[in-house]
Amino acid sequence: MSAGDAAGQPDPGAPGHGIEGIADAGAFLARLVRLEPAALVRLRPAGAPGRTALWARLPWAVLAVRTVAGPGAGDVTVTAGELLAELSAGRARLPAARDAQWRWPLPPTASRPVEILPGGELRRLADAAAGTLREAATHGVAGRAVGQRALRDALLDHVAVVVTPDDVPDRPVEVTQRMVQGLVRMGFLGPPEGSSGTDEVRVRTAGRWVGLVGPYGAVWSQKATDLVVRPFAARPKV
Repeated sequence: MSAGDAAGQPDPGAPGHGIEGIADAGAFLARLVRLEPAALVRLRPAGAPGRTALWARLPWAVLAVRTVAGPGAGDVTVTAGELLAELSAGRARLPAARDAQWRWPLPPTASRPVEILPGGELRRLADAAAGTLREAATHGVAGRAVGQRALRDALLDHVAVVVTPDDVPDRPVEVTQRMVQGLVRMGFLGPPEGSSGTDEVRVRTAGRWVGLVGPYGAVWSQKATDLVVRPFAARPKV
């Protein structure tokens, strides 16, 4: 046991989280924990000096990322709730690493812009989907009861927006409701229309990945149609 632990104080020799943008990181983590209490968050260098990217996987099977001030702690995964507790208490200690529990690939660093969408339209799409879910849960679909989980998954898989790039019009980019919900529920949009601030959302692609980049963060999703499953070759039993 270290001297710090014995005295009930943080160990000065323990690694620090390296986050300086406490308010920004706290807002991201608080929303994440409300959506998924056991969520993990992965800290990674953001590519710019003194900036750290916070990555998390949302319950809708999309990745969310917010970049905050601070050099961070390298590439390390911790529980979001524990990191939020450290930030809320004004402590600099990095929670116990959970690197083995992070099992999801990240999109490539380089991406290309495709289109700009108004944030107000994405809010409308998110609200409409939520209203449809409430209505179906109460009254069913076409008079028939539908399992809420099945309906929820169907709504999330629905393609909410299709963007046709000018340079490759034969390869439309699909934005699913999963991405829209992630962007809205994580608070990544700017202020509502009519107030000051930016309310634009940029659609970007990076290989098989599609991203929605808002003023306060981004969500990324892999295109399932591009994923290939190859069966293992039969092997004799030994």
